[in-house]
Formats: sequence, C-alpha cells, structure tokens
Amino acid sequence: MTKVFVSGCYDILHAGHLRFFEEARSHGDHLTVSFASSEVLWHHKQRKSSLPDDHKRALLAGLKMVDDVVISHGTKTGMDFEDDFLRIRPDILAVTADDQYADLKRELCARTGATYLVLDKTPPQFAPVSTSSIVRWVQAPSQVALRVDFAGGWLDVPRFARQGAFIVNCAISPLVSLHDWPYEKQSGLGGSGAWAILNGRDGIESEIDLGVGWQDPAVIRETGLCVWRSGDRPKLDFKHSGDFLNHLMAIHWTGKAHDTPGAADRARDYDRIAASGRIAHEGVLHQDIGRIAEAVSVYHETQLDEGMQPLPEIPGSIARKYCGGGHGGYALYLFADPQHRDHAVRTNATLRSIEPFCR
Repeated sequence: MTKVFVSGCYDILHAGHLRFFEEARSHGDHLTVSFASSEVLWHHKQRKSSLPDDHKRALLAGLKMVDDVVISHGTKTGMDFEDDFLRIRPDILAVTADDQYADLKRELCARTGATYLVLDKTPPQFAPVSTSSIVRWVQAPSQVALRVDFAGGWLDVPRFARQGAFIVNCAISPLVSLHDWPYEKQSGLGGSGAWAILNGRDGIESEIDLGVGWQDPAVIRETGLCVWRSGDRPKLDFKHSGDFLNHLMAIHWTGKAHDTPGAADRARDYDRIAASGRIAHEGVLHQDIGRIAEAVSVYHETQLDEGMQPLPEIPGSIARKYCGGGHGGYALYLFADPQHRDHAVRTNATLRSIEPFCR
C-alpha cells in the first residue's frame, strides 16, 4: 500500500483544497491529511482557527478522498507535522509548488526515504483563492462611499509626495455596492479603490500598483472630511464630519470617462497643488467654506494649465474643479448656500447633489 501525506492549515476549506487532496490521493492508496492545531496556528501565524479542531477534523474526515486525519502539535515552524510523519512513515509527501518550507520538507523526505511530490496549488478550472483572501472577502463591507477631492491631489502618489504638504478629500453619499452603483464608471470619484475594497482586496496597494495614489481607498475606509499628510502611505492629519458642507456640494458629469493612470505623468504645477492643500487644510480646520472654495479654485487653475477643458459656469457656484485626474469624469461644484445648490441641481440635467458621509 502506497501512503500519501499532506499537511497544512486548511483553515477554510475551498475547492482548491479538494482538488489538491484528490490529486494527492491519486498517487497512492491511502491519504493522510495533517492540519495544524489551533494552538500551533496561533503560535506560528497569530491567527484564530476558523473552527474548533474536532469540527475541522470531522469535516476533513468526511471527504471521500481522505483516509485519515491527524492534528499536528509540533512547535517547529513549518514542520509541526514532523512527529506524525515519522510515526506514520508515508511513502509520499505531497506539497504545493509555492510551499514556503520546501527545503525542510525535502530534507525530511531524504531522511525517511519518502518521495517529495510537488502538485499545483489550484488546478486550472478554479481561480486561485486562499484562506486569507476568503477572510478578506467575508469581512469586506457591503457598501462604501465614493469621494470628492478638494485639493492636494497627486501628492498622494508616492513618487510625487512632498513633506509638509496635505491632501484634502471627503467621502460622499449616496453609497455604492457591488449590486448598486448610482454613478458613472471611470468618473474620478475613486471607483477603482471602492471596487477593490468591496471585493475584499487591499485598496491602497491596488491603487499604488496602478501607478496612482492612495487617497481614494484611504478616505473611503476612513469616511468623513479628511486632511492627509503627503507621503508614501496614508497618514491622517485630522478629520471632520463634514457637516458644514451639507447641501453645498454637487457633481457635474462631463459626458466622458477619464483615465487617472494614463494622466499620472503629465506635467503639472505641484507647487500650486501643494499651495491648494495648505489653503484647504485651513478651511477644514476653521470650517470655512469660503477658504475651501479658494483651495478648489487654486487647484482648478493647475488643471486648466494642464490642458483640461474649461468647466461650465453654474449660477450660484463659488468654486469648481475636475475630480480625480480630470480630462473628463465628474467635476465638483461648491455653493455658498443650500438654496443655490438645490436650484442648480433642479435646473441642470448634468448636475446631481451629493452629501458628506461620515461613519
């Protein structure tokens, strides 16, 4: 009888695990599955087990391709199963191609005469998943806010960061979900960051990988009216509920999508962008809509110099700018009072009201 042995955490079973077990079993007549006890899991990964050990053992033992299940208690990193392996003396140790402890396991096989067998982690018919990705998916929020940015944009891109500079933005409602997205796509409101968060991914790393900045997922996670310090990663300087902006904001759809990554390396006046951030910082600190409007106008000057088309003047508005990378998407309009905002929304088909959102 050819005995096959596999080991792992198997903390949340998924189809990739089942196919791995099936393939491992196909190389022998008997399959033993070893999983790390809850104590070992905490010792090595500082992570709670998803199930009590006896429940996990019963679940694994109920699989048709599994002949035996053992719970490992060893304290040697990556080799918690070693004592059971030496007791059972299997003929084959099956591992996945990305095994972190390959050298230790190869040495164990050489010492015992077992065959070291490398199998695919996830067969081609399944998209790769992991316990960590499943946990992130389960923990992902069902709804998130998008955002508008007032000033300091691009200074959240690590390669453009400036010490002492600020990025000022605000989470907005209505909220979005994977099933309800009441805004245009590719619109400059932080949609790609929101989509990553809703799907359980690290929004900040996703945005930086795209070559843009971290401000979208940062304020979406934080919510509120936020002042951030420019740098490689988000660092909140201070936050306000944004309630003094209630009924004073609207967004105008320009009629075309925009591409933030494609605009990232255009020439622009970063000195003036940094100046806009300082002004907006003061505006939030003193809850001064006039000062924030000044910051928005200063930033908009840099957008026009960059080659963006002039935005339409809307009666009653006190400032306007493109959201996100501009050259399309939504534009933000600020108003001095709710009456002017509401009238503008009623009389302009391309304009819609938004409100600050703070959790």
